[in-house]
Amino acid sequence: MSRLLIVSNRLPVTVSIMDGETHVLPSMGGLATGLRGPHERTGGLWIGWPGQAAPASAKRRAELTQLLAAHRTVPVWLTRSEVTHFYEDVSNGAIWPLFHYLIDQVPLRVEHWDVYEAANAHFAEAVVAQYRPGDRIWVHDYQLMLLPALLRRRLPDARIGFFLHIPFPSDEVFATMPARDAVLRGLLGADLVGFHTPAYARHFAESVRRILRMPAEPDAVVMEGRTVRVGVFPMGVDAAAYEERAARPEVDAQLADLALGTAPGHDVALFVGVDRLDYTKGIPRRLLAFEQLLVRHPELRERVRLIQVAVPSRTAVGAYQKFRHELDALVGRINGAFGTPRWTPVHYLYRSVPDAQLLALYRAARVMLVTPVRDGMNLVAKEFVACRADEDGVLVLSEFVGAAAELTDALCVNPYDVDGAAATYYRALTMPRDERQARMRTLRARVQSYDVHAWADSFLAALEETRRAAASE
Repeated sequence: MSRLLIVSNRLPVTVSIMDGETHVLPSMGGLATGLRGPHERTGGLWIGWPGQAAPASAKRRAELTQLLAAHRTVPVWLTRSEVTHFYEDVSNGAIWPLFHYLIDQVPLRVEHWDVYEAANAHFAEAVVAQYRPGDRIWVHDYQLMLLPALLRRRLPDARIGFFLHIPFPSDEVFATMPARDAVLRGLLGADLVGFHTPAYARHFAESVRRILRMPAEPDAVVMEGRTVRVGVFPMGVDAAAYEERAARPEVDAQLADLALGTAPGHDVALFVGVDRLDYTKGIPRRLLAFEQLLVRHPELRERVRLIQVAVPSRTAVGAYQKFRHELDALVGRINGAFGTPRWTPVHYLYRSVPDAQLLALYRAARVMLVTPVRDGMNLVAKEFVACRADEDGVLVLSEFVGAAAELTDALCVNPYDVDGAAATYYRALTMPRDERQARMRTLRARVQSYDVHAWADSFLAALEETRRAAASE
């Protein structure tokens, strides 16, 4: 079996120092979980940034490289300045908001594009150094959109796949990107470019036609006599693992603790939101819709509660710091207006929560609110469904997330319509048990049948098919 070289901005491991000793610990993210099988089965390598700036000492770099090699991971060393400009300023400060349609968050001038190019070149050097004839290369996400073309120049016969984990915007929005030509040509260095939804694939093809003036369809682009396949591969979660972990005793204990937070004699229904603290996640509009629910239905006061988990994210980016302060003020206003001595309507947790507590929240939620203003897929929705072995709970899902194309038995909302969202929250809360369970059974069937392992297998099978198709042309 040919090796798989996985390339992503971050390695699937974290390097930490405890008691003076360096340890390499596996990460628990969805990408790490989904690609662990192919990584192990093929004896392949994972290439990426190890999460810290390059040590000044060459000896220390060599020591860390050796430790990482034991996990079949290869570090791409970046300086602190490169991390700041490549990752924070360009990738997250400019590309992220533009691809999520939030053009007002894009800087007036996108600086340090040359550092983004240099960082992609560093990754290319690392891949070329490890490549053997016959290896397959799978590049991931918006930080590395120039990499496929860089690899194609150096490794013309390699099988190269690319997957974008965020939305690809409409051609009207994408056309505003100063480096639009370079990004499209970078992606077209791959043999297969994958997206979460048919809409993203269509937007990509339309951008190629409009900007590069090349023949392009939603499933293929012809570039200089070479056919680049375009595919749709909606990412899933490890549904079986989530269900098993959600049934553990420590999660039951957390459920009991949540019940203790209920005032005696009151059945308090929980609305739950779990997000990174990011302006794309729609948290302020979600809070305003919850506030409208309390205004329209005063009988629900002291009968419902919203638990909102906001995991700190990109704290060095100025826009995120400002967003956090605005959100703090909004939560305070709502609690000040509606709270009573025995009831706080919004419990706001600005921190990561332990796994058992997170799974308990999924199991306890009467209504799960997944209402970003834009999101590539959103795996929280699928994690919630996977945890609900009781076949209960209602998923309220933004129509602007990739998961909405699959999870059609969720209640779909327009997060920009605060009044409409409030009405949907009430419908979810008052939905009869039979309907809740029927919807959840359908949702669970989808999440279980197309999980993260099926996602990885289907992409790699399609990448292999490009080899056979090229041979027959």
